Amino acid sequence: MKSTKTIQFNRFVELLKTIFELDKSDLDFGIYRIMNIRKAEITDFLENDLLKKVQETLIPFASNTDKIKKQIAEIKKQAAEFNADVNQHTGYVALKSKLEQGTDLSTLETDVYSHLYNFFSRYYDEGDFISKRRYKEGVYAMPYEGEEVKLIWANQDQYYIKTTENFKNYSFTFKDGNGNKTVHFRLVDASIEQNNNKEQDNSKREFMLWKPTKGMTDIKTIEVNDKDDEMIIRFVYDIPPASVKRPEIKDSNYQTICKAVTANYKSWNGLLNAIPTKDPKKTKTLLEKHLETYIAKNTFDYFIHKDLDGFLRRELDFYIKNEIIHLDDIDTANEKRVETYLAKVKAVKQIGKIIIDFLAQIENFQKKLYLKKKFVVSTDWCITLDKIPETFYDEIRNNKTQIQEWINLYAIDEIKQELTTIGYSKSLKKEFLKQNQHLILDTKFFTAAFKEKLIATIDNLDEQTNGVLIHSENFQALNLLQERYKEKIDCVYIDPPYNSSDNDIPYKNGYKDSSWLSLINNSLVFVTKMADDDIVFFIAIDDYEIIELSSMLRYSLSEYSLDIAIIEHHPQGGKATVISTTHEYMIILMKKQRSLIGRELSEKTLVEERAYKRSGTAESNFRANRMNSFYAILVNKDGQVVGNEKPPTGADYPLGDTKDGYKRIYPIGKGGVERVWRNAYGTCMELIKKEKIICKNDATIYQLIETHEKRIAFFSVLKDKKYNASTNGANLLKDMSIPFKYPKSIFTLEDTLFSIDNNEAIVLDYFAGSGTTGHAVINLNREDDGNRKYILVEMGEYFNTVTKPRMQKAVYAKEWKDGKPVNRNTGISHIIKYFRLESYEDTLSNIVLSDAEHTQRSFLGDDYLINYMLETESQGSLLNLEQFKTPFEYKLNITEKNEQKETVIDLVETFNYLIGLTVQKSLACTDGFKTIIGELPSGKRAVILWRDLSGNAAKDNKVLETFWSKVLRKQEKIDFVDIDEVFINGDAAIAKIRNENENFVVRLIESVFKEKMFKEEK
Repeated sequence: MKSTKTIQFNRFVELLKTIFELDKSDLDFGIYRIMNIRKAEITDFLENDLLKKVQETLIPFASNTDKIKKQIAEIKKQAAEFNADVNQHTGYVALKSKLEQGTDLSTLETDVYSHLYNFFSRYYDEGDFISKRRYKEGVYAMPYEGEEVKLIWANQDQYYIKTTENFKNYSFTFKDGNGNKTVHFRLVDASIEQNNNKEQDNSKREFMLWKPTKGMTDIKTIEVNDKDDEMIIRFVYDIPPASVKRPEIKDSNYQTICKAVTANYKSWNGLLNAIPTKDPKKTKTLLEKHLETYIAKNTFDYFIHKDLDGFLRRELDFYIKNEIIHLDDIDTANEKRVETYLAKVKAVKQIGKIIIDFLAQIENFQKKLYLKKKFVVSTDWCITLDKIPETFYDEIRNNKTQIQEWINLYAIDEIKQELTTIGYSKSLKKEFLKQNQHLILDTKFFTAAFKEKLIATIDNLDEQTNGVLIHSENFQALNLLQERYKEKIDCVYIDPPYNSSDNDIPYKNGYKDSSWLSLINNSLVFVTKMADDDIVFFIAIDDYEIIELSSMLRYSLSEYSLDIAIIEHHPQGGKATVISTTHEYMIILMKKQRSLIGRELSEKTLVEERAYKRSGTAESNFRANRMNSFYAILVNKDGQVVGNEKPPTGADYPLGDTKDGYKRIYPIGKGGVERVWRNAYGTCMELIKKEKIICKNDATIYQLIETHEKRIAFFSVLKDKKYNASTNGANLLKDMSIPFKYPKSIFTLEDTLFSIDNNEAIVLDYFAGSGTTGHAVINLNREDDGNRKYILVEMGEYFNTVTKPRMQKAVYAKEWKDGKPVNRNTGISHIIKYFRLESYEDTLSNIVLSDAEHTQRSFLGDDYLINYMLETESQGSLLNLEQFKTPFEYKLNITEKNEQKETVIDLVETFNYLIGLTVQKSLACTDGFKTIIGELPSGKRAVILWRDLSGNAAKDNKVLETFWSKVLRKQEKIDFVDIDEVFINGDAAIAKIRNENENFVVRLIESVFKEKMFKEEK
């Protein structure tokens, strides 16, 4: 029984092609490119195999009604010839009854395809699946499990991929009579809104055609190469002139290109050919289609469902029960009719699940790519000269690019020769470097060998590092940091971009609040896994989103108490429609047992004596949770603090006087409870040297805190001129010559971070913007000799022109004017590590589907195509373990500044973060080996060895034996008795080089790397 492709079938297949992104075959990026590789097979499956599967399900239950209809027609004809009553014909009555009882195949198919179309079109919305469980017309059902209050938002079960405007290159190809022609859209310049700059209606940016300007006349709006097979059309993304009417911009772009093609590029007339659209009444040219897609690609975002398979299966069952199954159809004595009806239900469910499996494979593949830990592309360091041995100074003073940056950042060319001051000269003297110890060296200006040797001189590298800057989308950065900072983050401050009454951020599908909540929730829940038990979250927000955000936080982070502070950050008032807004909010989340403190700045010199032993009930106040802050402070017979001892490693520790007669004082609370001092051992030692730790007559230890801090309550309203974001935010950056709009007041951040009462806190800001959070940490440490650390994550291109330079300037001097330091003697000793991560788009662009693996379809058939194809065929391009044989040459295609290049990435740094290593020593590459020594999250000590492999196992093991003996044991004097684990790439024969008393475990880097990179955090 053969059935033709009906209108309903064709309509359903066209919907599936849209859902599978097959209608975007001319796009050569992201998931579109991947799907296009197998487009022909997927299309064949949808157009032919699905039809067969539906028919195979329905044929046993379908009647051959065409034959019956012909028989009935013949009987009617005969009855008419003899003028007889056809109803008296027994055969006619039987055939008519049979026709009424059965349903032909085409009718069943039509019903099945209609239901499948209705189901998938209901839940599919512009590339995503949104929950639209319809109970009845106009009424939607939501999952409810008896909670008192339940917060639901449309996208809560999805990852929202908002990577700001992509501003990527866009290309498409079409055929003409002479072959293929390719068009490239290129962005010449883009003014990107920064941080939380809300575009006003009159300052929204638009895509406009580039027009040559004075000084850039060589860059043309449209040009074609010599072969006449590539055309470049250039755009700018900026605020249009006031004379330009915004609704006319898109049409103006199109008309201008059309005129240019018609007048100057007639061989490109194919761009103006009409193409079919979903609406048969409307037409569109090829050029129009791609202009629309280009703009959409750069201004809208997308979702990845966390469990598309489970979601669609549940919804399909609901749809079948609610909209297909009817009791009247079942409650009948007509057995054949019931069977036919149930066959239709079975077909809808069976075919629906096949499509769901296929869609889930694609969605799970994208989810895997998104959740995959991203590679560190490059790592560099900014280090003050006081941290650098003088043996490096000759190479530093002769590095012209480094000297030029110091001129640009610090105006060192204005340092004049004086009686005791070495002045700037074109050939810098060593003495100049010695006198300017807070100049920051940036390793990006030096060779890899120089960087390796320099970093190798720093002991306890991670402990010595004061700040980490990450150029990355925040979710990806947080994902990579999970192991390294598990339960170590003390404070989170974020000022996320949010909708406002003046402007809504362009989110997908019009779900602006839901999309925004998903964006914030996914990252915030991630951060809780890195949270210290004493953590405090601070989130800046305005009136427009505070209700939704507060509700979401109470729902997602219910274990934290929620408080709200009001900050008068704009006392001059904003543009008023009804009310001129002068304030914003700060949501504060923390565990119920902790509190915040305020501070009062005074121009007078004040000294506060603060109890040095921590109080309170939080776990971080006890020895078990801060082992490095439990130690003895030594006091002589005169009651003077003379030093401190290292923290005891065991449960027992000496309580009596030292052999020199010094009294040991530990932070022991009432009842002998082992508490902790306010600072770790190293910080306390520095404070003792500065005579800021004293002992009172009752053997109580106090810290002297000068001038800046007087403990007061933290108020719910921060109202003071110092919180003015214009005066102490925008003007501050203007004085530093840092180009950025709408930063927070530096004092808002200083007072906020001070309030957690922990001058050794690790502070995280993953919407870093200009870097106000990092700047505030630097200022607080400068004031109280604290050892706070900061982690800043920023994805914007201004990372290198705003965020990082601000940190470099903040370290060098406290005050600035006209881009120059006011006082060069206010710098601090500092180390910043900064690195860039592979993006999700980079991951997609590196995917290659293996043709060799694809041969499995011939054995597994459609099941392979539906369930396994993407996962199986992409493995080698997701993580190429073969390249680990030459780990220092591992390459990926990475896009930077709209240009994709093959780039050597940093496997060493990536692996350190994957295993959560706290790096203690990073040895310079020696004899082809890179060695890292550090501590794992478990507390075990580890050595990581990277090497180039020759492919000859015997030769490689011989080289390893020599390096182990000559460098690791003799030169570096590593005591492997204290080492618990050794990680090494490539198989290694360790038995010959392990001593009897050494018990370290050897682990293969490749297997650990793969496990950690694809591990999904629960």
